[in-house]
Amino acid sequence: MPGEKATVVRDVVLVGGGHSHLGVLRCLARQPLAGVRLTLISIDSHTPYSGMLPGYVAGHYRYEQTLIDLRCLARYAGARCYVDEVIGIDRESRLVLCRDRPPVSYDMLSINIGSTPHSDAVPGAAEYATPVKPIARFNERWLRLLDRVRSRPAVTTFAVVGAGAGGVEMILAMQHRLRCELRALRRSPDDLRFHLLSASAEILPRHNAGVRRCFDRLLAERNVIVHRAAVVTRVLPGSVGLSSGDSLAIDEVVWVTQAGGAPWLRESALSLDGSGFIEVRNTLQTVSDPLIFAAGDCAALVSSPLEKSGVFAVRQGEVLAANLRRLAFGQPLQDYRPQPRCLALIGTGDEQAVASRGGMYARGHWVWLWKSWIDRRFMGRLAMRSAGSGASATGSPMADLDEAQTSEARCVLAGCCLPAGWAVPATRDGSLDSFLGGPGGGATLRTSLPPDTGGASAAQAGERIRTVDFLVAPVDDPWLFGRMAAAHVLSEFFARGGEAQAAQILVVVPPGCERKIAGDVAAVCRGVDKELQASGCALTAVRTVSGNEFAVVLVTDGRPGPRAQTWRLPAGIREGDVLMVNKPIGIPTLLAAHRRFPLPGRYIDEALRLLVESNQGAASCFREHGATACIRLEGFGLPEQLTALVSRVGLAAEIDTAAVPVADGAAMALALLLPCGSRQDVHRVWGSPDRNPSEPAPERIGATLFRMGLTAGGLLASVPGARAAGCLRALRALGYTRAASIGRVRTAGSYPEHGRFLISC
Repeated sequence: MPGEKATVVRDVVLVGGGHSHLGVLRCLARQPLAGVRLTLISIDSHTPYSGMLPGYVAGHYRYEQTLIDLRCLARYAGARCYVDEVIGIDRESRLVLCRDRPPVSYDMLSINIGSTPHSDAVPGAAEYATPVKPIARFNERWLRLLDRVRSRPAVTTFAVVGAGAGGVEMILAMQHRLRCELRALRRSPDDLRFHLLSASAEILPRHNAGVRRCFDRLLAERNVIVHRAAVVTRVLPGSVGLSSGDSLAIDEVVWVTQAGGAPWLRESALSLDGSGFIEVRNTLQTVSDPLIFAAGDCAALVSSPLEKSGVFAVRQGEVLAANLRRLAFGQPLQDYRPQPRCLALIGTGDEQAVASRGGMYARGHWVWLWKSWIDRRFMGRLAMRSAGSGASATGSPMADLDEAQTSEARCVLAGCCLPAGWAVPATRDGSLDSFLGGPGGGATLRTSLPPDTGGASAAQAGERIRTVDFLVAPVDDPWLFGRMAAAHVLSEFFARGGEAQAAQILVVVPPGCERKIAGDVAAVCRGVDKELQASGCALTAVRTVSGNEFAVVLVTDGRPGPRAQTWRLPAGIREGDVLMVNKPIGIPTLLAAHRRFPLPGRYIDEALRLLVESNQGAASCFREHGATACIRLEGFGLPEQLTALVSRVGLAAEIDTAAVPVADGAAMALALLLPCGSRQDVHRVWGSPDRNPSEPAPERIGATLFRMGLTAGGLLASVPGARAAGCLRALRALGYTRAASIGRVRTAGSYPEHGRFLISC
């Protein structure tokens, strides 16, 4: 896999992207663990920073400013990043069980997943309340609540359940933001009513009396009604029931009360406290298992219970990183010693804040500025910006790399054909079952071809489609790589109007610990098998060979479909046909740059989604709209594919480069690679540049992207002009949101329109 050079002998898995694990990633980025492979598993690739969340709710920050890019941070630390939900652990087999992917093996495990609202204990709370936690999904719930308030013309009454620091800060932030929203809509801010429900007799029970009096006055000034000793017993549409027997008419309920541990922890056989949090020793090792650590809100320190606060979680990160290192090398572990008093900075919604520490407190705008400075500094330390990113290519750190290295942008996903007569040796009995079976596998080995159901015409009965594809891993996730490889192979059959029936795989593995290699090979095979089975294709053999980097060779056999003869080149392309693609180009450019620079994770997320997105629906759509030809995008760029499509029938392709969809972030990625590579592509498409190629103009960047390799991309089809608009609407309805008409077929030798160019033989 990319970036793996040393032999891996241990796997350290971090479950969750909480504050403690952010510290672990920072520490291990500075001092990597030799022979240790680090893997982060998180339900999202971006996680909001809880310290800035009230400021976002109040409208002082954009949501993007509060996000921590976990994929980028993991890349900086040399860690694999798997975006999935953990649903359990198998301690006996040392496996982390995930919802959508195969289990992940570990030698040491750390859990930092925060807390989960236990609203199930209150009837109706899960259905009718908006929980603040888990924070990773809060923004979706908050935006829905905003929409409901904007669209409700009458008075809206809110209740925030929980009067700790989080609840008080949230109700003041909400009030500030919502009053501003109503003013913007030219409605009266007094149409909002707010209630704060405290289960105890005091608000902010963990803070000193001066802080409590300060917020009592502030809440009264802002007409927030505080209900003390008010335990919520039920939540109904439009009302909240209290333990006193009273009922409050409430339109929106926000749940900020104390949460508990994630439900799957109860099935883990780990020792938990009464709230479901993992009990840990001073070393942050769990009481039940010395190989499993826990930190942050999901952990409960047995020796001295702590308030659930990010301040403690951040401090635990350094100790956790040190103890993972010490345990890996057999050294004695150190204890985490929490500070006796911690500083709390509680926002009041209006760019002021209250500082609370021990028996002292202060309030004012300067406290807000102090809090904002601390939060921004924390985020700045986590922002791993690649030098030269988004700036001029001059002085790029890529300048010392040679052409062979930067050519990865063109060939990182490029497929190639092996010599004729090459075949995969038969696998030993049972080996494939062992790869595909086991916990989380569940695959059934099919060693014979599916029966022919008569889909091909009689003239095609004796014909077969056989493909050989070689792909180098562009990502450090073997399961995802297997899915990409299979999606690429199947696209050839979809483009030909055929059906894949059987596949054999040769996995090229780098040297390493046999147990670790076996796990990676199993993950690759499971990924391949997942995609193949979805298309009715059987994986019939697996073999491995040694190599310098992870790669696969897939040999696939199938039969042509009823449209295969029509779509075979040269096909029935006619002048006036519209050229269409169903996916954007530039994905290999993103992945190639990401191997050297931590690019924003949102770009990589979208690229990976597109790479595993099946082209089967697009192929069917093209057939239904009378496509005259269809080919898989691959090789060294779209121009070569267009040439192959039109030149054999003596026509030309007129392309509007502005209409060609490009993956988000691809131009930025190419700006990093272009100064020291790909200049010949600029010359080929645009002629000799009139200025220094190290300062590429945007159109040159677009032109180079246009020529980048497109393996594992989409399909290119020619559709009759009269049916092109309907085909495009149908593609987008199927989920191919970036599908586009990029040009049309014209006679060879004609002149292109302004802003377009011709491709012909």
